[in-house]
Amino acid sequence: MIHDLIIIGAGPAGLTASLYASRYQIPHLLIGSQLGGAIVWAAMVENYPGFELITGADLAQKMIEQVKKFGAEIKNTSVLEIKQKENIFELKTENDEIYEAKTLIFATGTQRQKLNIPGEAEYLGRGVSYCATCDATFFKEKIVAVVGGSNAAVTSALHLAALAQKVYLIYRKKPLRADPIWQERAQKNSKVEIIYETNVKEVLGDNQKVTSLKLDKVYQGNEQLKVDGLFIEIGGQPGTELVKNLSVELDGEGYIKVKPDMSTNTPGIFAAGDVANAFGEFRQIVTATSEGALAANSVYQFLKGGKKCPD
Repeated sequence: MIHDLIIIGAGPAGLTASLYASRYQIPHLLIGSQLGGAIVWAAMVENYPGFELITGADLAQKMIEQVKKFGAEIKNTSVLEIKQKENIFELKTENDEIYEAKTLIFATGTQRQKLNIPGEAEYLGRGVSYCATCDATFFKEKIVAVVGGSNAAVTSALHLAALAQKVYLIYRKKPLRADPIWQERAQKNSKVEIIYETNVKEVLGDNQKVTSLKLDKVYQGNEQLKVDGLFIEIGGQPGTELVKNLSVELDGEGYIKVKPDMSTNTPGIFAAGDVANAFGEFRQIVTATSEGALAANSVYQFLKGGKKCPD
């Protein structure tokens, strides 16, 4: 069976693309290794229309349920390889399943960026984490540090502060680059202490768990900061490994270059969400969903030979 469309990635962009593809009656398949994408790690979401406050996991679940209600076929797996054979794309998954499609929407998002410092890999799961939402409960009444200055870093620090004894927020620059409202909340939180213009050089431990961090400058008379855990929130790298053999053009930072209709330089391939460069550095849930809808719209027009999609 050749699908009209396969959407790769099941975050907000991919889920919205699937929702609109169903409404346009485009036979399609949605493939994603993590249903909901990166937003499932978000402790607090306050800037998505319709929800004053909701966790990322709950918002993702609502999106998934809506997509399923419209009858989308979802495969919870990873795509390992894509080949183009004339006008057909052949995908191979980690389960050795083969799928074919006339068009593709890449909504593969970003992968968590690592510090790549000594001790980071060694103490992963033993104090080092990339997900405050997932692991905060393990650090009740303990001392933790968060590295980063973005919305993700600051909201993670605030989420941890509700449980931990103390939270150090370590950022290599000054000021923080999070939205002003998050900066204000962090600065007013008595449990959060911000350390500016500082880098973590090494994660130290007792071979069982994290005990301290080595900093690149002295802080309060010490080069080491005693902590029980380290949460790394320094952004991500675009998930573009699968497109590199498809002649899809990337920008200077490795994101997929898209036109205003979310199409790429390769006919039949579209991109949406954090993996695309449509909004520059402004990557939000709301922009991902709008890009997903637009990509599905463009796929419809592409399959119909340029005809306008239905309302």
